[in-house]
Amino acid sequence: MSRRPLRIGNASGFYGDRFSALHEMLTGGPLDVLTGDYLAELTMLILGRDRLKNPDLGYAKTFLRQLEEGLGLAHERGVRIVTNAGGLHPAGLADAVRALSAKVGVPVSVAHVEGDDLTSREDGALTANAYLGGAGITACLRAGADIVVTGRVTDAALVSGPAAWWFEWAPEDHDRLAGAVVAGHVLECGTQATGGNYSFFTAHDVRRPGFPLAEISEDGSAVITKHPGTGGAVTTGTVTAQLLYETQGVRYLGPDVTARLDTVRLTDDGADRVRITGVRGEHPPATLKVGVTRLGGWRNEVVFVLTGLDIEAKAALLRSQLAETLEGVADAAWTLARTDHADADTQETASALLRLVVRDPSPDRVGRALTSTAIELALGSYPGFHVAAPPGPAQPYGVFASSYVPAAEVPHTAVLPDGTRVQIPAPPAARSASPGEPAARSAEPGEPATLPAEPAEPAAPSASPAFEARGSGGGAPEGVGGAAPAGSGAEPRETVRAPLGALAGARSGDKGGDANVGVWTRPGPAWDWLRATLTVDRFQALLPETRGLTVHRHELPNLHALNFTVTGILGDGVASGHRFDPQAKALGEWLRARHLDIPVHLLPPPEGTGT
Repeated sequence: MSRRPLRIGNASGFYGDRFSALHEMLTGGPLDVLTGDYLAELTMLILGRDRLKNPDLGYAKTFLRQLEEGLGLAHERGVRIVTNAGGLHPAGLADAVRALSAKVGVPVSVAHVEGDDLTSREDGALTANAYLGGAGITACLRAGADIVVTGRVTDAALVSGPAAWWFEWAPEDHDRLAGAVVAGHVLECGTQATGGNYSFFTAHDVRRPGFPLAEISEDGSAVITKHPGTGGAVTTGTVTAQLLYETQGVRYLGPDVTARLDTVRLTDDGADRVRITGVRGEHPPATLKVGVTRLGGWRNEVVFVLTGLDIEAKAALLRSQLAETLEGVADAAWTLARTDHADADTQETASALLRLVVRDPSPDRVGRALTSTAIELALGSYPGFHVAAPPGPAQPYGVFASSYVPAAEVPHTAVLPDGTRVQIPAPPAARSASPGEPAARSAEPGEPATLPAEPAEPAAPSASPAFEARGSGGGAPEGVGGAAPAGSGAEPRETVRAPLGALAGARSGDKGGDANVGVWTRPGPAWDWLRATLTVDRFQALLPETRGLTVHRHELPNLHALNFTVTGILGDGVASGHRFDPQAKALGEWLRARHLDIPVHLLPPPEGTGT
């Protein structure tokens, strides 16, 4: 006998998200399960430093404060709560929830999932955590838990685990699990699915978008929606944008299943409702990804303000004056942002910013001694010398890397409400690696790898020789982008110089030291043009900072989208902070702002870009 759809919502996309979201989701409409995603690479570093100070910490303390009121609401409404807020200490958070339950007089049954912490296996690591799947969550819910606290599980597992419990799916139900994983990926970043961080944000009221929820059916299909009366919007565009976020390739590898993103189909299902169907699943890989953080050293920065004329000469003078001071520093990076305008009518718009970022294993070499030396130049350097902020002490920074371990070696454990410990076996994998061959890898949603057994993705068509020769100082060279694809038989069409964003949306983000950029457009001729035009060569020409780096392109025809992975653009990852946009959140918007020749007949009216 089939069960009604599972109604599952999300109340947090990161540690620091809207505090009132848990209350809003519990009171805004019916739910069966409410999830909260608090973990990211940077969060693990933050929690690791908390644990150094106090071994009893290491979890997201915000969640406890949200529960002070939310516990009673969830109990009254029969809503189960599943969260990865346990971070590095899920047992500790589970105990804290029990203590809170006793304090506020609300009886709840609490379970937790552990076994992901592999720090002892990684020499010198601050944290090392395997990305577990949803089977431990499923076991806890089957045992009657009202609240399930986990450590490092994949973000989508917060949804696929409850779905497997609700429908009693087996580990071999790959298509159904894959559908739930895709729904979980849409929900995991909260309001990014309801109009937040959306390229066409002007088409909707996104001043306070509501958090998303999914209605998951027994066959694994789902409808993405939100509570009635909440802000933002759920459209095929907002859902497409989130599906492209932090993904790499058509295979989205996870601990429970490999979801084929090239099988995902989206259709409108009414106002603020988008249906996801057709998702196919495959065996999971034989290994689990392990996210490893380490303290990388110490960093500092000074931002100098350069105003008016001779900006380049002022920057050169300052760099020469500090050259001797920087000789003993392990890494010193200068960036000049030309935010100045000629004949500006305000002093701020007449100014550029020269940013110096220094990093070193020793705090002494990049501490106040260095920044004080910079300030000592104030009366003897370029005219108008001043800085954006007072000099500060050196700050520690972390680095992120990943490794892989056989899934069978990770002690995935569900600790049930009565204290019973249940070992969760690794699901049957695609296959074991042959001697000398790398094993297929599992990844956090957002960083799947290609299965070794599969052929490589088709190579992107190369750019024309004229394009390669001319470079892209002001976008793609004129005359590039508007021609019909070679061999199409189509007549050349009239083109206009315009930003790519007039036709396409984008979303970007980080995975360790890599960045991904998803780009999508409308179906039909616009998609045909985008697919033929935005090659890897053209992508790198439009974004010169990606030149010299490895860039992979993947096609997702059902979504009318391309996905680009830029390897190494973020160095040692977000916490090392060497780049102006350390998480690559705006890389896609930079791409959309670049100009190239677009066929006039493809450009929609302004109001037509918001779907």
